[in-house]
Amino acid sequence: MSEYVSIIDSEIEFNNMIQSGVVLVDFFAMWCGPCRMQSPILEALAAEIGNTVKVIKVDADRFQTLAVRYDVSSIPTLILFKDGQIINRLVGLQQAATLKNAVENAIT
Repeated sequence: MSEYVSIIDSEIEFNNMIQSGVVLVDFFAMWCGPCRMQSPILEALAAEIGNTVKVIKVDADRFQTLAVRYDVSSIPTLILFKDGQIINRLVGLQQAATLKNAVENAIT
């Protein structure tokens, strides 16, 4: 992972990270082909937006309670949070322009 993308290690870490600012969360699984295709798109976006928005990845297999809490029924699911509240949800492989637009709308 790049310096701009974090993989969470605990639910506590996840809860702390989404509480303030804009956070793009990628619910993924290691075995998921579209998730593997999404990863470099997220890496490039994260490098472009820098520290403006946090980008974190949540392994839906490892953190099933989080996946259930946020109604993640297919992966990849990307959820955009602002100060702990969901403001956007994107399901399936997303192109860079779609993600960038969603992030820009969240920070304005």
